[in-house]
Amino acid sequence: MELIKQNSQTRIFKNLALIFIGTIALTISAKIKIPFYPVPMTMQTFMVMFIGIAFGYKLGLATISLYLLEGIAGLPVFSNSPEKGIGLAYFIGPTMGYLIGFLTACYFSSKIDLNDSFLKILTKLILSVSTIYVLGILWLGTLIGWDKPIIQLGVTPFLLAESFKIILLTIISKKIIKFRKFI
Repeated sequence: MELIKQNSQTRIFKNLALIFIGTIALTISAKIKIPFYPVPMTMQTFMVMFIGIAFGYKLGLATISLYLLEGIAGLPVFSNSPEKGIGLAYFIGPTMGYLIGFLTACYFSSKIDLNDSFLKILTKLILSVSTIYVLGILWLGTLIGWDKPIIQLGVTPFLLAESFKIILLTIISKKIIKFRKFI
């Protein structure tokens, strides 16, 4: 009985450590950016899908959720924080839809399987990143007005970079999935 309790405590500690490391990786990826208006291009989408693939959906969603809560609480984890504000005020700004989309992208990318073909992995990753952009432009249009060129502002500038990130993740995803065995 004691061995089961110790095993359970070890697993909890390991999971908490992974979640914490994941939020640090997301924060670092948020700071690697190329400025665009109104939403910066960062490595976050890559890291969100990487976490989904590597951690699976439970730990992945816990990691993304904690990251979002850290930002809402005022920690400067988001891309343009603290320069453009912190906490809830920053969260409900132009990037909120994209940030919420991180949860869906993490979930969908976690569904990549070791037996999936290259094309199936590519399709799942395109679906994953698309959810970020759909939620992002829905919020952006609501915030700045639907009369603005929402697609040109919130999607088009990022398509080339997203394509590169998706292809890179597609190529390395089976190696990342093997990491799950150690989690």
